Amino acid sequence: MKTDKPFKRYLLALMLLVSLTSQLNAQCTFKNTAFKSGEFLYYNLYYNWKFVWVKAGSASMSTVMSRYKGKPAYRTSLTTRGNNKVDEMFVLRDTLLAYVSDGLAPLYYRKGAREGKRYYVDEVFYSYDGNNVNLRQHELHASGNHTWKNTTSNECMYDMVSSFLRARNYDPTGWNKGQVIKIPIADGDDTKTALLKYRGKSNIKADNGVKYRCLVLSYMEKEEGQKDYKEIVRFYVTDDSNHIPVRLDMFLRFGSAKAFLVSMKGNKNPVTAVVK
Repeated sequence: MKTDKPFKRYLLALMLLVSLTSQLNAQCTFKNTAFKSGEFLYYNLYYNWKFVWVKAGSASMSTVMSRYKGKPAYRTSLTTRGNNKVDEMFVLRDTLLAYVSDGLAPLYYRKGAREGKRYYVDEVFYSYDGNNVNLRQHELHASGNHTWKNTTSNECMYDMVSSFLRARNYDPTGWNKGQVIKIPIADGDDTKTALLKYRGKSNIKADNGVKYRCLVLSYMEKEEGQKDYKEIVRFYVTDDSNHIPVRLDMFLRFGSAKAFLVSMKGNKNPVTAVVK
């Protein structure tokens, strides 16, 4: 059977595109050794109000194997809910959702946040084309207006959730205190370079009464018009192969908050960071 030349050229171009796309996906993937489908983490939230720490509500984080555009993907969601007492001072309702491939390549990100009287939504849609990552960025502003933006990058891009999932899989062996890792970050209307700074180790007691040996990491961003990086969140993660967040210190616009682990289930590896 004879095949015409235009069809052959089309077929060759299609095969090349698939090959290039697979190449970029491979560049943006990372071996997952830290978590598995069915991991659920629960936290108590505390808010600093007039120099007093008060119980502010709860937070939960879950990771399950799902599908995104017909392909297997991890679905990770993080929700924070303030209680009625804190609502009288400041309403806090955040929901973060992300899909990443089974190789941890980012696919989709959404943050819906109600902070005080302000409500906004950030979304990032990822696609991979040759040596580029294409971002479709969307923001629903507190005013009710929508903005859309297309961004192309020749380096792998992440959001707050996918960057955290990847960071959980770093091997800290040989890290020195003060070491910094640069992470390209996208949100609904911008791209920036965030920093992950290693601050050493510390023993932290969780709200389940257990003390854990933890790695201390700071997530830092540079605000628009500022020269210096500002610490956004400080993570205390178990010093074992799970890297489960035991405590989070959050430096917010309206003050500071902390989250302490209450319980965990579905962890991938034995928890060996317990301090006896």
